[in-house]
Amino acid sequence: MITTITLNPAVDKTYTAARLLPGQVNRMDSVKNIAGGKGINVAKALRQYGVEVKTMGFLGGYTGRFIEDYAESIGAACRFTHVAGETRASINILSQDGYVTEVLEPGPEISEEELALFHSDYERELMNSELVILSGSAPANVNPSIYKELIIKAKNMGKKVILDSSGDFLKEGALAVPFMIKPNGKELEMLLGRKIKGLEDTIGAAIALSEKGISHVLVSMGEKGLLYVAGQEILYARAPKVKAVNTVGCGDCVVAAFAMGYLKNMSSEELLRYCVALSAANATTLESAVIPKEKADELIKEVEVERY
Repeated sequence: MITTITLNPAVDKTYTAARLLPGQVNRMDSVKNIAGGKGINVAKALRQYGVEVKTMGFLGGYTGRFIEDYAESIGAACRFTHVAGETRASINILSQDGYVTEVLEPGPEISEEELALFHSDYERELMNSELVILSGSAPANVNPSIYKELIIKAKNMGKKVILDSSGDFLKEGALAVPFMIKPNGKELEMLLGRKIKGLEDTIGAAIALSEKGISHVLVSMGEKGLLYVAGQEILYARAPKVKAVNTVGCGDCVVAAFAMGYLKNMSSEELLRYCVALSAANATTLESAVIPKEKADELIKEVEVERY
């Protein structure tokens, strides 16, 4: 069983339009409401491949019910902590001129009682978890040290943790030395406290994190691909060319692919190909974290991997 933690889930409202004009009335061509949040996306991707998933985090109000109903509909086990506030919505506007605009709500305030209840739920559910995935942000009033606390609790129970976050949540969580992290270029700079330029410099930065005890470092480089550092192994995979429709959820598909590949004992090269292919396949669909499996299988053969 893989447990995904989404502290700040959202209903993703995806709009399409010819273009977006600031300061003017914008009429959308279409809208689709999708249960979202990075951990929800990871769970969605895992369920498409038949993996047993437990979903946890904070949910509240009508939007929270919408997300929980969806998670149940795809066969995920739901262990959400219900809160008094309303779960947020996130707006993603895809315009035909190629621009993607996101409007992200902050999420509900979490009371001390609700936070304590979540910690209690988390400790209980850890017992049956093979792997824990912490994804995304947290509501504004939750201390950034929460991921550090959750990682320590999981490690004390012998559980491996994947961390995919940003800002202070990533910085604090990395101090607890999770099993795997997936920073992008800017997040890597934040973790190292310096500017990073070029592939060689990125490799050096990833090695520095690996030397701190993080067993697996996956650096997302967007359309350029993925860099993977695992101990003495350094691999770089170029992303295959695809016609991107929506890139939201691509990073979450990388996390899901890594979790599945690791539990299947894939080699490092196989694992990296898997991550890149599933992420690229996701980009070809409008809905986030929906992976066309046939497309993904084709793309795996196209992924170029270099060893350093």
